[in-house]
Order: sequence, then C-alpha cells, then structure tokens
Amino acid sequence: MKKIAFFIFGIYLTTILNCTKIAEQQEVEKPNILFLFTDDHAKNALSIYNDKLIQTPNIDRIGKEGMVFNNAFVTNSLCGPSRATILTGKYSHLNGFMKNGDRFDGAQPTFPKLLQSAGYQTSIVGKWHLGTTPTGFDYYNVLRGQGSYYNPLLIENGDTVIHQGHVTDIITDLSINYLKDSISDKPFCMMVQYKAPHRNWMPHPRYFDDFADDLPIPETFYDDYNTRSEAAEKSDMRIADMFLSMDMKLMPDAFGEDNETGGLADFNPAKNWENNINRMSPEQLNKWMTYYGPINEFYKNNIDNWSEKELAEWKYQRYMKDYLRCVKSVDDNIGRILKYLEENDLLENTLIVYSSDQGFYLGEHGWYDKRFMYEESFGTPMVMRYPDKIKAGSVSEEMVMNLDLAATFLEIAGAPVPDDMQGKSMLPLFSDPGKSDWRDAVYYHYYANVGWHSVQRHEGVRTKTHKLINFYDLDAWELYDLENDQQELNNISGKTEFVKMEDALKNKLHALRKEYKLPNKN
Repeated sequence: MKKIAFFIFGIYLTTILNCTKIAEQQEVEKPNILFLFTDDHAKNALSIYNDKLIQTPNIDRIGKEGMVFNNAFVTNSLCGPSRATILTGKYSHLNGFMKNGDRFDGAQPTFPKLLQSAGYQTSIVGKWHLGTTPTGFDYYNVLRGQGSYYNPLLIENGDTVIHQGHVTDIITDLSINYLKDSISDKPFCMMVQYKAPHRNWMPHPRYFDDFADDLPIPETFYDDYNTRSEAAEKSDMRIADMFLSMDMKLMPDAFGEDNETGGLADFNPAKNWENNINRMSPEQLNKWMTYYGPINEFYKNNIDNWSEKELAEWKYQRYMKDYLRCVKSVDDNIGRILKYLEENDLLENTLIVYSSDQGFYLGEHGWYDKRFMYEESFGTPMVMRYPDKIKAGSVSEEMVMNLDLAATFLEIAGAPVPDDMQGKSMLPLFSDPGKSDWRDAVYYHYYANVGWHSVQRHEGVRTKTHKLINFYDLDAWELYDLENDQQELNNISGKTEFVKMEDALKNKLHALRKEYKLPNKN
C-alpha cells in the first residue's frame, strides 16, 4: 500500500514539476515587443512604399522580413492625440486627449500598465509630448515638451539632463544602453520614439551632402482645390508660405529684420530659430553655418529676380531635403538597434513594429504638415517583424489603425485585452493578411481648428473604395472615389449619380459613431 502511495506521490510531484517547467518556458518564450516610432513620417518617404525620394533599407528590412500594411490609418492626425490612442486603444473622445495642448490622464489603463501586470519590463525613450509624467513604465527617459534637435533636454525618471549631440543619435544611444544595462530575465516592451522628422527638420551635419540634386515637384503641388469645400482654402499649411527663418534656415540678415509673425500672437518664428541656433556648441554651429551660409547668400542674391512660383519651388527643395535627411538619420539609427538585437540573440523573439504618429504632406496639394483626412496625412507607415508568427514578405491590404496596436501587443503577450479597448488585435492578419471579415470601414475625427494651420474640424469614414468627410462647422461634405481618384482631386459629394453611395456612407458614419460611443453632438 505504501509503495502505491509513494508511486502516486511520485507521479503527482513529477506532474507538478513538469507543469512548473512548462509555465517557466512559456514565460521565457513570451515575445519581447519593440515599438519604433517617428513623428510626421510620410509613407512616400519610406522606400518600401515609394522608392522615388529616399532609400530606407533598415526600416524596409522590418517589412521585408515581416509584413507591410499598405492601408494603415490614424484616428486623429496629430502628434499628441495619436500617441494617446496608441497607449489606450481608444479614440480621442474617450481617452481625453483630443488636441495638442491637452494633458494625458496617466491614471487611465494603458497597454504598458497591462503588460507590467503580465510580467513585462516596460520602458520608453524619446518623444512623449503628452503634457504629464509617463506612467506604466519601469523606466522612462523622454524629451521635455516637443524636444530639440541639438543638445536636447531629457527627463530620466524625473531628473532633467542635457545631452550633447543630435537628438536622433541620442535617443538611439539611450535605448541601446538601457537594453545593455537593465534588461532582466523578464520579457521587455520598449517604446523608442524619435522626434524626427518633425518640423523644423534640423539634420545632423553628416547628412548635409545627401540629396544634392533637386527633387521632383509633386503632380498636385499647384492644386487649386476647386472641387473641394472651403476647408482646403482656409487652411494655412502651404509650402509657399513657409517661414524664411525656422523653416528655410535663413539668418535675419538674409531677408532683413524679422517681420514674420506666423499669424500667432504668442509665436515668433525667427525667435524660435534663434533659440535653436543658440542651443548649438561652437563646433556644431560652425558646421551648420559652413553648410547653410552659402544657402543664405544664394537666397539674398536671387530673391529680387524670383517669381512667386520660383520662390515656392525653392522653398519646396529646401524643406524636402532637410526633411529627408532627418528620415535618413532615423533609418540609420534603427539599423543600429537591429544590429544590437541581432548580435545579442534578441532579434528572433522580438515583435518589432515601425510606425509614425501620422502621415505628412511632402508638397502634395502644395502642403506640408498633416491634420486633414486626405490620404497623405490620414495614412501612416506600418511594418512589423516577428518570424514566429509573420511570414517574411507578407503584405496586408486590410484597413488597420493605430487604434489596433494596444490590443495587438496585449494579445501577443498573452495578456487579456480589456473589453473597453476599441481597437482590434492584428494577430489574425499575421497568418491571414487578407482576412475577409476584418473590417469594412474606418472612422476619423480631427478636433483642433484654431491656431496652427487653421484646419477645420472634421470627421469621416473611409471604406476600401470611397471616403466621406464632414467639415461640420462649415456644414460641408466631401466625397471621393478612391479607386478612380487616388489623389482626391474631384469631390463628388452632392452629385446625382453618387447620391446612393453618399447616403450609404452617411449611414455608415452614423453607425461607427454609435459603435465608438461618440457623443450625439460634435
């Protein structure tokens, strides 16, 4: 009898040990999560989407060895609101961050907090821009406010430190150092969030010689907006109107004493530019002026002979070259991070995601900046790599959103996804990129219509074939056939032959407002 009892006890003990071992293995095998994020990176400035402007081999590698999402969109094309949506998996009206200048409620549930509860070590390095102290992170080292390109201030777990160098390099250095020094046996979730390529596009001197040749002018650069509502005409984001100081990098003596007000009582672009210059060390400033000094002289020597068109196209070249140089720096630095992961056996068990807080205009429609629901700013780059679940070379045409990232990270970590999260986990798309029952429409809402750029408030719905936008303060609608009018030049709202389509989209808009718990009034 005792032998039987000992035998049964032995089986029981072995079972317990095996279960413990399996549980430990499962814990070890949880994937790390690396979220690489930029500010204002247009899909057209990423060569896996469009190779006409720039080559981005390192970001491309993530997509080529994983999945490219050709139809990734944002809920609200603005820096802070996009970041709040990613953290919470909720639209702006529910997470409380509707426009820049709001303050993020750090007490609410976020995916980093939920990953902490699931045994993850969480960290964020780089741009935060949400107005309050980061919560849900074991470690944070974030830029103060918008951050500076040269010699920026970063707040490391409450302590403010000035770092010497260029911000893109610094964020990468800090991220790699944290991985070297602080990663434990726990799986990690790290958010590496670059400032670049946000305005005012101040590249590192090592990129000054890149993009020496003139870039092609976009087909829609001289768009006259003649079929649209007055929202496009009311906006203030034309490249032709860019500031000579902070945007074009001209010193005051190149264009006379500053008379640029920016249309804002509390903002002086020349003073902003002076503050950026004053951050530089003598060595940095010398390199800067060695390159930009001749550009200043070129402007002074030619401006009296230029037409408005010639000046606009000169501004376009100046803007675009600095923008692309900032993107090139990000790509090179992401290459450094990928190399570190590879050399330390972290590459294969890490879900790597690259995206941006929204898209950006690179001269399309004569614009820079974002905000509108048109494709260039509504769409955002998104590529993912995780060999265990994503086949290399995968491409998804399904409509995904920044809203979906939180649920995706939680599910892949084996953590429960809260019922009130409004996004969907993208894991089903990893194995079935063209999943037929994914979603048939996405909803968008932009709330800030004063101050910067004067873009009117609007909401809208996009399907795979059409887009309906409601500029509700203007009582104006715009409808686009995305199959036959990819550049959205022909607003067909109100035309007899499209009445049924427009009514159907208005019904869909109403249904999505209800689904996402929008208030009855805007």
